[in-house]
Amino acid sequence: MNATLKLTDLHPSPDDITGDVLAGLSRMPKRLPSKYFYDKRGSELFEQITHQPEYYLTRVELALLQASGAEIADEVGPRAHVVEYGSGSGRKTRILLDALDDPVAYTPIEISRSALLASVERLDREFGDVEVLPVLADFTQPVPLPKPARKAEHAFVFFPGSTLGNFTAPEALRLLRAMHQTMGDRGGALLGIDLQKSPQILEAAYNDAAGVTAAFTLNLLARLNRDIGSDFDLEGFTHCAHYAAERGRIETFLVSQKQQTVQVQGRSFDFSEGEAMQVEYSHKYTDAGFAAMAAEAELKVVRGWNDPQDWFGLRLLQRV
Repeated sequence: MNATLKLTDLHPSPDDITGDVLAGLSRMPKRLPSKYFYDKRGSELFEQITHQPEYYLTRVELALLQASGAEIADEVGPRAHVVEYGSGSGRKTRILLDALDDPVAYTPIEISRSALLASVERLDREFGDVEVLPVLADFTQPVPLPKPARKAEHAFVFFPGSTLGNFTAPEALRLLRAMHQTMGDRGGALLGIDLQKSPQILEAAYNDAAGVTAAFTLNLLARLNRDIGSDFDLEGFTHCAHYAAERGRIETFLVSQKQQTVQVQGRSFDFSEGEAMQVEYSHKYTDAGFAAMAAEAELKVVRGWNDPQDWFGLRLLQRV
């Protein structure tokens, strides 16, 4: 890492991959945590997903940020300390920082040391006069922010990509409460949320014709085989994603194609043919539902922007 960059290490607890996998496989129905999708290969595959024609989310959010940048900047005000949850690819961050009036500093918060270190030097080069102050921490907990060399007027949390939707409702609420603490009294937050729409559009986005999302999902098993010595048969499972309208979310599964047994750390887990193992949720929001969840975290929606088709939204939050 560039010697001039200051990494704040808050020593987040290391992920217990083996423990999480054993716990998930012991449940009924079985599940695996989606946070383990993003090894190097998983991150590469996700970047490919964002360029698939069916996957509208990234394309629409980028256009929405471009179109709404001046209005967002007016709402945020000058000299913000921008705090991004997850280090990301930088595409959306660049648009936001270019739009804002004299942003003072940029702090990506990431729990993965390797992911954070891989991104910060590139971000430092790209953002020029904006001081880059990375923090190694779990952003689902309140995070004390490093002080930039220039005084910031307030903190401004950026959480794009509808990543909030990957959390269960209780987890999302805890995250919003942590955001409430991190942003401070005069701060705010800009969140990307995917909006409810036709199930056909939603399901196509998570089952692209090129099979990139399927490869991304199956890569989770390849990662586990490599990192914890499990013996998942990658050809013995297939990707399946469907929209559960009553729960307002895409539910993604790996479905066993045969009766089989998987070994993990000396323990055996039996799968029946057709058994579905849950690997990801992607919640889709209504304005009323999102506002109600924010209110539980003592946050209010003060401004919103949607794309022309009302497929995706940006919501500006402040403390109540």
